[in-house]
Amino acid sequence: MRLPQRVLLSHREILRSGRQTWKSFPLFFEKIQFVKPKHFPDKLTSYCQSLVQGFAEIPEGRKKLLEQLGAYIARKRSEGLPANIIVICTHNSRRSHIGQLWLWAAAQWYGVDEVHTYSGGTEASAFNHRSLAALQRAGFPLTKRTEGSNPVYALDTGNGGEQLLFSKKYDEAPNPKKAFAAVMVCSEAGAACPFVPGADDRFSIPYQDPKDLDDSPQEVAAYDERVRQIGREMFYAMRHATRVGEV
Repeated sequence: MRLPQRVLLSHREILRSGRQTWKSFPLFFEKIQFVKPKHFPDKLTSYCQSLVQGFAEIPEGRKKLLEQLGAYIARKRSEGLPANIIVICTHNSRRSHIGQLWLWAAAQWYGVDEVHTYSGGTEASAFNHRSLAALQRAGFPLTKRTEGSNPVYALDTGNGGEQLLFSKKYDEAPNPKKAFAAVMVCSEAGAACPFVPGADDRFSIPYQDPKDLDDSPQEVAAYDERVRQIGREMFYAMRHATRVGEV
């Protein structure tokens, strides 16, 4: 089992002293301390810490859904395969981009390697500027790469890598065509895609659309709330992936 590099040395020594798996240490892993991923800005690190502290706010029913996603990630990694995940909503403009970035951040935080996150829609539009602003408020240093009706934004992921964010259909490049999990984050996309070609698993984890409060006094709060909820739940799913078996 590959232990995250960010776990303190004493924890490495404890685990290497026996043959047990992470699943054997549920209370121990609740207390593991992580140091800041090198490519995370301080603001994003602080935000991530607050997400981990909020797991108790997740309803038990949603925890079961998130644990299924975590089990998928753990299974892929135990087989030595990458865990490819496409987060899907109708227009690939709000919730799907938020989910894509938080799954990436959660994998970095928990040291789960070979987790590749993508997003897409049942149709394309544009990465909504309100979602972009809410993610930036959470600490993601997103930069604009292109102009136009569907601009491209980039996130530096360290070591010369980057996440590119723009609106696209779920089956368009750079998204994988096969061997991926489809995570449906809106009921409309879930209804439109009861079967996602190429997916080897499908998870329905819907979220209320913050678009409902666009141009209202509650707009900023609605987007901030959705960014926090999706972040908290994607972190919970990734944490579960480290506890199901060997990753």
